[in-house]
Amino acid sequence: MEELFLFYPSSTLRHPSKFPFLVPRTPKPSQNAPRPRPSLPTRGLSLSVPTLVSLPEKPPKFSSLSPAAEKLVFLESLGIDPFSYRPILSIPLSDLKSTVDFLLSLSFSSPEIRRIAGMCPEILASSPSDLAHAITFLLREAGVAGRDLRHVINRRPRLLVSSVAGRLRPTLYFLQMLGISHVARHTDLLSCSVEEKLIPRLEFLERSGFSSREARAMVRRFPQLFCYSIEENLRPKLRFLLEKMERGLEEVREFPQYFSFSLEKRIRPRHIACVEKKVVLMLPALLRPKDEEFAYRLEVCVSSSPPMRCSPLFQ
Repeated sequence: MEELFLFYPSSTLRHPSKFPFLVPRTPKPSQNAPRPRPSLPTRGLSLSVPTLVSLPEKPPKFSSLSPAAEKLVFLESLGIDPFSYRPILSIPLSDLKSTVDFLLSLSFSSPEIRRIAGMCPEILASSPSDLAHAITFLLREAGVAGRDLRHVINRRPRLLVSSVAGRLRPTLYFLQMLGISHVARHTDLLSCSVEEKLIPRLEFLERSGFSSREARAMVRRFPQLFCYSIEENLRPKLRFLLEKMERGLEEVREFPQYFSFSLEKRIRPRHIACVEKKVVLMLPALLRPKDEEFAYRLEVCVSSSPPMRCSPLFQ
């Protein structure tokens, strides 16, 4: 230090900070010393050391779904497209659950509820009191046994949402007027409109050549005639019977179940088989047997007369 401040008086050395050029220089590092790392540009970057945050003992709970989203999840769990019947979207979720709970109380299983609600979404839009009104009608007025109620509803869910006063009861009275006594066996007809479905089919039979009495006898014998479409079933099958098979109305009058068989899969191919074998079979013997039994009967009847009514081959 004495060599560094040799030419300056002692008073000047007492305050070296006032003369920065008098501050001792830092010795240069040797060439063998490691070079310092170049500093990275810190503009726009945060190089501060992150602070450790302690995690909670339990994961935080997410907020619950909105009422609309919860309703959609509930409907999808039942296998129902909520947009297939839009009025469901306006029904509170609590009401939907009340309807499902009511059906469960009637011993319907979850798969059954999913099925009937999928076939008829209007059921979920009905209150339990409305459903109870329809069920009471089926048990007390239509004569449905309690053990058969689930089967009846599974077969025709629309019965639950049909108006008792406007649809079910008038149809019941009409069927009873025709002489169909065991309506409980044909409950799927109760949801049909008398004016729009039942009467038009009777009128079609009468226009086709049957008398009013014959038409009523046919539906008494086979009430499912009311379920068939006039244009897609009754008319083409009756035309085929008269024009291609060259049969008379009396045969279908005695066997109205003829309309229940497929024209393309059973009536036409079996008629062609009989024509090729030159065999004539009555409608019951022609259509009722299974394929194997029909083939056997056809071979038996080759070059023989048609079976008599008392013959087992007739049925």
